[in-house]
Amino acid sequence: MATAGNSAHGTRGPLAGVRVVELAGIGPGPFAAMLLADLGADVVRVDRPGGAGLGIDPAHDLTNRNKRSVLVDLKAEDGPDTVLDLAGRADILIEGYRPGVAERLGVGPDACLARNPRLVYGRMTGWGQDGPLAERAGHDIAYIALTGTLSMIGKPDEPPTVPANLLGDYAGGSLYLVVGVLAALQHARTPGGSGQVVDAAIVDGTAHLAMMIHGMLAAGGWQDRRGSNLLDGGCPFYGSYETADGEYMAVGPLEQRFYAEFSELLGIAETAPDRGDLSRWDELREVVAARFRTRTRAEWTEVFDGSDACVAPVLSLREAPHHPHLAARATFVEHGGLTQPAPAPRFSATPASVHSGPALPGADTEDVAADWDVPALRTTRKDTTD
Repeated sequence: MATAGNSAHGTRGPLAGVRVVELAGIGPGPFAAMLLADLGADVVRVDRPGGAGLGIDPAHDLTNRNKRSVLVDLKAEDGPDTVLDLAGRADILIEGYRPGVAERLGVGPDACLARNPRLVYGRMTGWGQDGPLAERAGHDIAYIALTGTLSMIGKPDEPPTVPANLLGDYAGGSLYLVVGVLAALQHARTPGGSGQVVDAAIVDGTAHLAMMIHGMLAAGGWQDRRGSNLLDGGCPFYGSYETADGEYMAVGPLEQRFYAEFSELLGIAETAPDRGDLSRWDELREVVAARFRTRTRAEWTEVFDGSDACVAPVLSLREAPHHPHLAARATFVEHGGLTQPAPAPRFSATPASVHSGPALPGADTEDVAADWDVPALRTTRKDTTD
């Protein structure tokens, strides 16, 4: 693994010079702010005294890497004004409260945009800012359930499989928020442009991710039940198979030329049922499964190494950083003793890097007060630490 070498704050990147205020929260908001920080933005996280209460050691919370942290009590008399001072000097603000909470705290869009008309105010929620469920509590699993995407994942005779919180929180939430605030920032910086509010809802983004599937459904190329389609485990040559040592190989040779190489290397080219005969897919699945059970994952990895058979070993989180391809690309880096995914994507002229570890709550208050010219932060820090 490569080691990130730049330890100074403010490393150059495509977003160098962009200032972001993040009102501390959990889940997709912090991850979105980390993406901006990875790309070079100066992200200041406004932490509350006492922390978020999740029980996670802040020194290991990698979603707070490349950021700085200040402590502000938004319920204190001068707390909202301090945040508004930061917003007045920022390009983007991100919050993940329930609808109306930021307004009640005195740091809602109207107050922030009055202080800074070109500010991009990013709002991250599960249900969105309006609609019958907007005020309801929820988590990733509920959001993806309602959009239909959870129904596609898993075996047809078992409950849907929960994809951690990657599909809703981070793909449908964080990534869409980042796209939204950067698009709004581009508008704000054009002649005559202005700031605006970006309403990023996990239900919206997750539904949008299934665009191709909805097209296939409309065209009759997708059945509305899991485990019955080309890409959801229904196809015997697109799925995972157990090996002799209890590990797994992932198989995906969809194209005929890749499948021909796969079946030859697996040793079933002469005996397997025709893959084009859907009525024999269950039989084909058993043939493929039986062959994979004859060797270990390492042995099958060697068999398929260097081929176009579209087969790969299923690695664990701890194994992945050591794979030769990921190691060669430095897909994972080590910083401060913590192995973690490197910033993505990559830029030829303005490379991004991991330049600082997880921001510890309040550790950067003095520096931010000076760099952003917000002297009230010093008073706020004194009040919250007395």
